[in-house]
Amino acid sequence: MTWTREEFIFLIVLIINLLVAVAYYLWNAVFAVSSKSLINKKKMTDGLYENRRTYFIRFVIMLLCPVVGPLFFLLSHLLYLVFFWSQVDLEDVIFSKERVRIQLKADEERERNVVPLEEAISINDKKSLRTAMLNMLKGDIKDSLASIALALNVEDSESSHYASSVLSDQLNDFRMTAQKLYLEAQADDSGTEYEKMMIDYMDGVLRQKVFSEIEQKRFVHMMEEAAEGIHEKEASGLTPQRYEGVALRLLEIKDYEKCEKWCLRMAEQYPDELPSYTCKLKLYFTTRNKNAFFETFNALKKSDVVIDNETLELIRLFS
Repeated sequence: MTWTREEFIFLIVLIINLLVAVAYYLWNAVFAVSSKSLINKKKMTDGLYENRRTYFIRFVIMLLCPVVGPLFFLLSHLLYLVFFWSQVDLEDVIFSKERVRIQLKADEERERNVVPLEEAISINDKKSLRTAMLNMLKGDIKDSLASIALALNVEDSESSHYASSVLSDQLNDFRMTAQKLYLEAQADDSGTEYEKMMIDYMDGVLRQKVFSEIEQKRFVHMMEEAAEGIHEKEASGLTPQRYEGVALRLLEIKDYEKCEKWCLRMAEQYPDELPSYTCKLKLYFTTRNKNAFFETFNALKKSDVVIDNETLELIRLFS
């Protein structure tokens, strides 16, 4: 049997293709996959099986498609090296559910039947009151405790029951959390983290005035004690917002002496902040201290402090 030149070249190509396919399969299925498993230092039985099956399929393709098969896998690997040569660094990427804003379609039928809870109470409409109450309970109610408290004395027993149950649960949670933070703050002699958490948490509820007078005073004095601890350990931890919260809560329980103390401390530490003026104005207006009121008022007018709409109306009223 005589081999022609073309047949001989074809046979050589097949042999070379076979050798390349075998070498490719052995290298990837035996050495490469095994080395990866050793690097990971854990069992990868399923992963090894899947990788070896993939390389075996590629081996068969190379046999059935001489030259074309190996060239295809070679070019695809080269393209991968060119365009995906480095891994994406996701170290600084944070996937947080809190940062995701979900846009929901407005429920027009529901919105048409919703009225503010205060209006529903004032007109004594049972249907509107129950709808407003249920819609309020579906959301975050920690800032709506004052509104819920208004529904305690309504004629509709079902609405008042809703309000009583929810308000009772929320106030009990507040009492337990406030007491826990207070004990943690007492145990921590050096840090101020618990005092800060305590002021921020308590101010959000105490400003709504949902407790009895005696209990409100007790919690405000706990809050003031936490602020005193921060002032002694790390005065910079008292922001203007925390100063304002402590001062106004003391003003509400008519502890004018301590309220003035915190107002003066805030004015000394933050002389260029608006709350340093507004807190003193509210205190002196409540105590009817005209001289101190107009002295603070004139100082605010001459300062470069950026004022809000409420303070602007106050300036227009007394100017």
